[in-house]
Amino acid sequence: MSQESKVKTTESSPPASSKARKLLPVLDPSGDYYYWWLNTMVFPVMYNLIIIVCRACFPDLQHSYLVAWLVLDYTSDLLYLLDIVVHFHTGFLDQGILVVDKGRISSRYVRTWSFLLDLASLMPTDVAYVQLGLHTPMLRLNRFLRVPRLFEAFDRTETRTAYPNAFRITKLMLYIFVVIHWNSCLYFALSRYLGFGRDAWVYPDPAQPGFERLRRQYLYSFYFSTLILTTVGDTPLPAREEEYLFMVGDFLLAVMGFATIMGSMSSVIYNMNTADAAFYPDHALVKKYMKQQHVNRRLERRVIDWYQHLQINKKMTNEVAILQHLPERLRAEVAVSVHLSTLSRVQIFQNCEASLLEELVLKLQPQTYSPGEYVCRKGDIGREMYIIREGQLAVVADDGVTQYAVLGAGLYFGEISIINIKGNMSGNRRTANIKSLGYSDLFCLSKEDLREVLSEYPQAQVVMEEKGREILLKMNKLDVNAEAAEIALQEATESRLRGLDQQLDDLQTKFARLLAELESSALKIAYRIERLEWQTREWPMPEELAEADDEGEPGEGTSQGGEGRSAQEGPPDPE
Repeated sequence: MSQESKVKTTESSPPASSKARKLLPVLDPSGDYYYWWLNTMVFPVMYNLIIIVCRACFPDLQHSYLVAWLVLDYTSDLLYLLDIVVHFHTGFLDQGILVVDKGRISSRYVRTWSFLLDLASLMPTDVAYVQLGLHTPMLRLNRFLRVPRLFEAFDRTETRTAYPNAFRITKLMLYIFVVIHWNSCLYFALSRYLGFGRDAWVYPDPAQPGFERLRRQYLYSFYFSTLILTTVGDTPLPAREEEYLFMVGDFLLAVMGFATIMGSMSSVIYNMNTADAAFYPDHALVKKYMKQQHVNRRLERRVIDWYQHLQINKKMTNEVAILQHLPERLRAEVAVSVHLSTLSRVQIFQNCEASLLEELVLKLQPQTYSPGEYVCRKGDIGREMYIIREGQLAVVADDGVTQYAVLGAGLYFGEISIINIKGNMSGNRRTANIKSLGYSDLFCLSKEDLREVLSEYPQAQVVMEEKGREILLKMNKLDVNAEAAEIALQEATESRLRGLDQQLDDLQTKFARLLAELESSALKIAYRIERLEWQTREWPMPEELAEADDEGEPGEGTSQGGEGRSAQEGPPDPE
């Protein structure tokens, strides 16, 4: 093969590194893969954060499991290295759009502090093992620089979990454990530096039976640190300056930790109360109002039972307020996923446009009725329709006892009263008494909300009126003659309106012509006045005439001649 063909082959084949980069996809920082990688990085970071300091302060732990520690150390280093690779393949948002160009991603990452910390956390400090030996785990303290990755993983989990308050408490307990763990390791290291068993404050002499075991050493140190940091007391008094300094530092840390714990717990409790207040109505104000207004005991008991039912069964009556901060489109999708199946069961809404149903779903208002409570009574003005979500309602007689029918979940009533159908013999009045047998959950759709939505969908309004007319025909509650009379009256009214519109258009045309003529006349008058002003500027002023009279006879002749000339040179007729 010639040299030229070799060069061409080299140029045509892309380098292996670029192929590898193309094989690795770009991760979305808000996606699932990136989220699970962050959770994976929790383990090596927590391993280094907890085990390294423990191995450095407890020599027996380091010597007993050296091989296991070396395997875990370099496994965590491998994950650290893979994390840098993941950083180079994690996109970012620019103008709200995910950037997938790996060149831009790399240039942006290398200019951040995160890149410098990641490199520093992987510095090969283990090379010093050659001189200092394998039993010096303190050389790996630079691995702590990857702790921000741990915080990022916790933040992502808190936003994704269904129990954020429980996760916050768990995270707080983990932080407390890490602080006590570090403090117990430092206590044991200080005791070894001062001498085991030298006084009552330090760790007892390992020569004593039981105190030589590694488990006993750690548990004793952890217990001692817990007593100090929780300010419980019952600890030996320090005897040396180093011990006093250690106790003072622990007391200051305990004060700060106590304040942090109290603040975090208060925040969690406040968030829980705020969530409950957002989901369920506040009954304390209603109870106080009823007490001040001396509401009878029976009615007060019914109100309290209603609130208790909502709280126990997790029923919500203010879904609109809960979802109000979502974008309108996203709020509609959430409402559709929850309530569209219920709304689509209503006969007059079947076969309607999907966008119309989405608009109507946002207008549904959840309502809960107590046992024996009337939803509507015969003769009431119908301003809304109801869809039964859960529970049972009875159609009862005027005595409230005799039941004609029982309505269950998925049924609806009152739909005809919210649509203005011509010839409806019942008008907009309720034709039956509907009473809740137990606790019933209903969806309410008002006439005003339906009218507002249908104003944007005139074709759907015609379809719904036709369906309602068919229902009334089956129920024998549609007066065909009255409907025809209303239609004729409506057509006559529309005809008169069209005539009035035509007359109004004619008047507007005449008025426009008058305005045009008026403007033309005004322009002509203004032009004439301007010509007169220019012509009168050449006339002699009264002061000049008076001076001419004072000059005598010649002046008189001149004046007469001037007057004659003035009379002869008077302004011409503007026409």
